Amino acid sequence: MTFADNLAALPAIDHLAAIEVLGADGNVIDTVENKPGKSGSVKVYNHLAQVYGALTPEAATAGLTIFAEHTEDARANPGKHPNIDRLDQVFSTGNGLGLRGVPAA
Repeated sequence: MTFADNLAALPAIDHLAAIEVLGADGNVIDTVENKPGKSGSVKVYNHLAQVYGALTPEAATAGLTIFAEHTEDARANPGKHPNIDRLDQVFSTGNGLGLRGVPAA
């Protein structure tokens, strides 16, 4: 399946303005805004938060599968897809991250 096919199967994110990525200390280390070019990542991260509760190595594996063809592109072009790079890093290091939705106004 393609990334578009996988996204279509995930829950809607209209209620979110962003997803915050939290470090081990609970502080925000990144914010992924729900805007064009990033909304797919918000949708994937929201799904991972709902299913796994955090960005664990298991969640990262699921996320890399959801990103489908973009995962291969991210691995071939480090830095081009930072939200996929993050999933690869969590998977390879085993160091999980928190995820928190930011409600839309």
